[in-house]
Amino acid sequence: MKKLKLSSEDLIKAAKARIEEIETEDGIALVGDPDVVFVDLRDVRERQRSGYIPGSFHCPRGMAEFWVDPESPYFKDIFGEDKRFIFHCAAGWRSALTVATLQDMGFEAAHLTHGFGDWVTKGGPVEMPQK
Repeated sequence: MKKLKLSSEDLIKAAKARIEEIETEDGIALVGDPDVVFVDLRDVRERQRSGYIPGSFHCPRGMAEFWVDPESPYFKDIFGEDKRFIFHCAAGWRSALTVATLQDMGFEAAHLTHGFGDWVTKGGPVEMPQK
């Protein structure tokens, strides 16, 4: 097996060292704040299976850089709003990498340190999709 120069763990550690992290309890306290947008990077199947943070905006991980860029043909207006954006995934790995990349682009955001799994464990509100 070929050894990589950097492991995925190395990338996540480096990202977490330079981005704003939000602990689960602090995130739960922000639910319903009109100035905060939770951005869910998980796959649509994860959202369907596990539910989602009420009011969260779904942005598939592979589209984040394009959706936040006002010069991209894929730009989403929500990312042009004067809000605090908190990204999350299941465990905090994808969101750490995403937020570090967005920060490099000049887009300010934070992420939920331990992801949606910890959110559920700590009793954060969860909405289930309608069948």
